[in-house]
Amino acid sequence: MHPFLILFHLAAAVMLLLWAVRMVRTGVERAWGVSLRRALRRARGGSAGMAAAGMVLAIVLQSSTAVGVLAVGFAASGILGVTAGIAAMLGADLGSALVVKILSFDLSELIPVLLLTGATMFLKFENRQVRQIGRILLGIAFILLSLRMVGEATEPLRESAVLPQIAAYLQGDPLTAFGLAALLAWGLHSSVAALLLFAHFAASGLLPVEAAAPMVLGANLGGALIAVWLTRGAALPEWRIPMGNLMFRGMGAVVVLIALQLTPQPLRYLGGNAGVQLVNFHVLFNAALLVAALPFAGAMDRLTTRLWPTPQDGGDTPGYRSSLDHAALGQPRLALASVQRELLRMAEVVESMLRPVADMLEGGDARRIAQLRAMDDEVNQRHTDIKLFIARLNRGNLTEDEARRGLELTATAIDFEAIGDIIAKNLLAQADEKLRRQLRFSDEGWAELSQMHARVVANMQLALHVMVSGDLSTARQLVTEKSVLRRLERDSHDRHLARLRSGRSESVETSDLHLEVVRSLKEINSLLVKVAYPILTENGVLLESRLADGEVAANRMI
Repeated sequence: MHPFLILFHLAAAVMLLLWAVRMVRTGVERAWGVSLRRALRRARGGSAGMAAAGMVLAIVLQSSTAVGVLAVGFAASGILGVTAGIAAMLGADLGSALVVKILSFDLSELIPVLLLTGATMFLKFENRQVRQIGRILLGIAFILLSLRMVGEATEPLRESAVLPQIAAYLQGDPLTAFGLAALLAWGLHSSVAALLLFAHFAASGLLPVEAAAPMVLGANLGGALIAVWLTRGAALPEWRIPMGNLMFRGMGAVVVLIALQLTPQPLRYLGGNAGVQLVNFHVLFNAALLVAALPFAGAMDRLTTRLWPTPQDGGDTPGYRSSLDHAALGQPRLALASVQRELLRMAEVVESMLRPVADMLEGGDARRIAQLRAMDDEVNQRHTDIKLFIARLNRGNLTEDEARRGLELTATAIDFEAIGDIIAKNLLAQADEKLRRQLRFSDEGWAELSQMHARVVANMQLALHVMVSGDLSTARQLVTEKSVLRRLERDSHDRHLARLRSGRSESVETSDLHLEVVRSLKEINSLLVKVAYPILTENGVLLESRLADGEVAANRMI
């Protein structure tokens, strides 16, 4: 077979493997995402408890990176500390290694069963949970199928005259093998996929164990780099969680790499063939690293604090800046453009308040809640500045369109100021009360609130997009979300009353909180939808009233 065709088939198999791993993770997140996040929030037992929670989550999600991203998000919300987050990531790395071990078994005979069962569950059932389980089974089947494709694609390479030379070079240069594997794992954004490939190559005789062992260590380092890269936009101190994990894994990988060069054939005791030896070596490395590093998670927290200190308020943190251009008051179009920029800044602050609300309701601390509530002062200030700026602008000579645009921007600013008040005075106040009274939502109630919050956050993004682009189709989509939230509110209200009738203690204790949160989220969504009204009105697709025509209504009453 031509070398190009071999590489083409191999690339197709690798892409199927990556997609299948992501497919399994997506199915698990959609089926049990809320429960998994709650499990990580509520992990107890200090560093050991967090490590255990991280390990279980990584096994279920088939990704230690996903656990790392969750940990960073919870740390930003004040739910996890850096030490606890590092412990969770150390456990997640071991969980990810166990996933590689499970998938390395020869389960190819199960492919037809998994495909038939998974496709039937996904295509023939309406229940969301059943469909996602079907997605997971299909993903596992595709993982096994992709590994079979890798074996078939690389079969001609066993007769290649070049491959033994490459393998011999990597065997004689473990540092290069280590670096290449780290880059490959980072490039694939999946250490699980990279390690499965290495194990398969070794089992097929394409890669000697002496060259593959440093590559396993490199893949571990590359896997830690993925979480650092994906969270690079996170603020301090949250970003120190993946950095602490990376430093632990980097030090561990270097120490073991040196030990491999000093010990002859160290992997021969770990299994019968090269593939099994590599997978067992990977699991052993992560288990040993967890045992060795976990007691020093607090020390790593302090070290990363010294290396990346958190900027103090009023130091490196930028202060309040306005986009309003008072010099452009004589040029209404430029002035209105500066108002729109200021309105976007205002909306971004409101969004920053809205996103962590679910975490605060679930288990935020008083300090973080107070910080979020304080952000409403900036929202109020920008609202006041916009109103006064447009009032000054209206004193000049404006065209009819410019005056109308000024009114629309003022109305939108009023709506976002109202959203900020709802978040600060209602939602965060409810979170504060729940924390003070040590209450807990029922699992069903919290799932309903989480779904509504996620929907409102997504609609916030739609509203921002409409503000920037003025796109008619997106404006239509945003308005349809009003009926969706109305249905979610009604369904949640009915289910909540049913739980009250059944005497559920958690529902009884949190009844007022639950109903207030649902009502507040619906109000926020209604205010967001109003962003689309001017665009729809301008295009003639928004009715002035939802009431039926007077003559038609009278005829129906007769």
